[in-house]
Amino acid sequence: MKSSGMHQNKPFTLILIFGILFANMMMAPHAAGQDTLQLSLPDAINIALDNNYRIRISEQELKIAQNNNTQGAAGRYPSIDFYLSQSNTFNSSEFFLQEPVRNEATSYDLTPSVELSWVLFDGFRVNITKENLETIEELTSGNAALIVENTIQSIILAYYNVLLQTEKLGVFDEVMKLSRDRYRYEETRKQFGSAVTFDVLQANDAYLSDSVNYLQQELNLQNAELLLKLLLALDEETRFVLTDDFQVETYDYNIDTLKQKMLGNNRTIMNQYINQRILENTTQLAKSEIYPYIYLGAGGNYSTSRVKNNDSDPRNTYSFGYYINFTLGFNIYNGGATRRAIQNALIDEDIGLITLSELTKTLTNQLITQHDLYEIRKNLLAVAEVSQESTGLNLKISEEKFKTGAINSFNFRDIQLRYINSSIRRLEAVYDLIDTETELLRLTGGIISEE
Repeated sequence: MKSSGMHQNKPFTLILIFGILFANMMMAPHAAGQDTLQLSLPDAINIALDNNYRIRISEQELKIAQNNNTQGAAGRYPSIDFYLSQSNTFNSSEFFLQEPVRNEATSYDLTPSVELSWVLFDGFRVNITKENLETIEELTSGNAALIVENTIQSIILAYYNVLLQTEKLGVFDEVMKLSRDRYRYEETRKQFGSAVTFDVLQANDAYLSDSVNYLQQELNLQNAELLLKLLLALDEETRFVLTDDFQVETYDYNIDTLKQKMLGNNRTIMNQYINQRILENTTQLAKSEIYPYIYLGAGGNYSTSRVKNNDSDPRNTYSFGYYINFTLGFNIYNGGATRRAIQNALIDEDIGLITLSELTKTLTNQLITQHDLYEIRKNLLAVAEVSQESTGLNLKISEEKFKTGAINSFNFRDIQLRYINSSIRRLEAVYDLIDTETELLRLTGGIISEE
């Protein structure tokens, strides 16, 4: 019997050793002496607005669009170029008269010049281009705002996912402790001869199963924390404690009010309207090709040269000149390229309007679906809360009944599993409701104002 007892305790000892090693491994990255960050959800969002990689990239892209949005980039101002050319020439020639005569000449030339070119008129292209640059900057800003919205949504879900995994860990810890107490209780009973080896083995198996679930949940929690650290651009070794409670308030949303908010505030729709203006500007640019263009060209140059022959003194010459030219151009025929460009631009405008209609319809359907899902998940949460309360009370009653022998170990284990499942369902119902509510806020453009 002694050897049998050692055999049945061996798995229990191994799992405890494994649990200790696993816990130490989990704690190893958190070096001693490192401060723990107290992190509320608003704190997490503020950190992400400063550190998140995608947000920082979008900010840099917006700076590029702002740099490009100038009158100079649109072609409003002239172009001025300065040139400096210098040449050195040596020429040697020989004449044969009565006797050979060699003539050698050396010349040096230096010519600085300035040239100005200016488009005085090109079919209002400058005005249209400047307006297009402003629209592109606005679109870039809209895309940056969209990235901020999506990032905030991801952070909210990641934050509450950490809370969810923490709560789940608490459930598994509670059940594991109950299984441990039951295992010790069965071992005590066996020592006094009121329990058999089968009862002890069954209790041990339940304890081992709950211990494995607990360790697996610790890993789930660690992965959830790593995801949140990535979104916040925090170092992997940063330790934090989430200060918000894992709870959710329910609301009665009116679908018509949500639709109005979505049509007026949804960032994706707003960006598509901006993109439609870009398509309209592209059409105007294509139409500008039918107008004449006027170019101004002006410049001036100064030249100095020095020529030295072998049989005479050096000769220095200087010259200065300038010019002002106007060029009027008008395309008479280019194979229909201008007409095709205008037609294609108009077609692109129509495609943009169709895309906008499709986008609006798609987002409206998503909004309706999410609203219906929110209502369903509110009911699921209410049911899950009642179920957990019922199974929790049943677990407390059954624990006393098990000790008095009113129910057997199989029934007690079944009640334990029901409690685990109902507790997990309630926690997941809370998270699912938060997920749906966050999506409703994003679709209606309220996620930034709300947070």
